[in-house]
Amino acid sequence: MLNIVLFGPPGAGKGTQSAKLIEDYGLVHLSTGDLLRAERKAQTPLGIKANQYIEKGNLVPDEVVIGMIENKIKEYPNPKGFIFDGFPRTVPQAEALDVLLAHHQTAISTMIALEVEYNELVERLLKRGADSGRADDQDENIIKNRINVYNNETLPVADFYKKQNKLASIYGIGEIDEIYNQISIALSKVKVF
Repeated sequence: MLNIVLFGPPGAGKGTQSAKLIEDYGLVHLSTGDLLRAERKAQTPLGIKANQYIEKGNLVPDEVVIGMIENKIKEYPNPKGFIFDGFPRTVPQAEALDVLLAHHQTAISTMIALEVEYNELVERLLKRGADSGRADDQDENIIKNRINVYNNETLPVADFYKKQNKLASIYGIGEIDEIYNQISIALSKVKVF
């Protein structure tokens, strides 16, 4: 199985690149953002609880997210692999994901980390908010808080995978296909479990 953590700050292009990876590699897409938005829209208890955190630009508690991911993994008994988009966001989540995948006799193959400068992220998110209507992408203060939360709480996850020799950093500014080509080169060098 090819299991990829697609990593980067809000607005780095994870959604765009994950769509191409899913198509080319036949991976199951596990986006915590999509899962949480669906739960919020359906007004489920999980969605209501998650909404209290998301509206402030804060992270949803680990146990909620990990339980959601585990339920999704169980839905796919024989996948070619998974692409984790927006997860793990903390080192404890990364540790829990390693344990969860080991239970399913697999592991993370690599983390693809998209690196984009701060001002570019803010600009991209404001544009996305105007185009999509996403409330969390329309308020510059919330956007800045999300980026700060990423830098303070999520960025250490890259070191977690770097220590396992599973980190591939990709410059996330440029043509979409150019960035994707760099990701494909990085994937050609990883061990598949």
